[in-house]
Amino acid sequence: MKYFCKVKKALFIVALLLLLKPVLPVFDYIVNYDYIANELCENKAEPELKCNGKCHLMKELAKASEEETPISEKKSLHHETEVLFYQPVFAFTFKSDFSATDYVQSTAYANFYSHLAVVSVFHPPIFI
Repeated sequence: MKYFCKVKKALFIVALLLLLKPVLPVFDYIVNYDYIANELCENKAEPELKCNGKCHLMKELAKASEEETPISEKKSLHHETEVLFYQPVFAFTFKSDFSATDYVQSTAYANFYSHLAVVSVFHPPIFI
């Protein structure tokens, strides 16, 4: 049982590190803000930009996201080629002996509606 708890804790730590890996540059920026703003910032000669090391943070986030992309999205040496086989189909047409001039539309109205009038009303039998 103790072994199971140790494995469970280790898996939790690994999962936590995997979830926090993309955010680690932000934590590094917060912790080392003064050093990054004063030493690593590329725009410290232009204080009107108020970069304060955000350029370095953006580079680190770009690196982290690039490392995070799956191998399938990265360029690979494997190339796929699609081959399409084509066979022409014979042409055919529909021929009709029916022409529009032969068709005469009837304008007469046919009333085929009928109903049955029931005179008697059904009464259930009386049991004595």
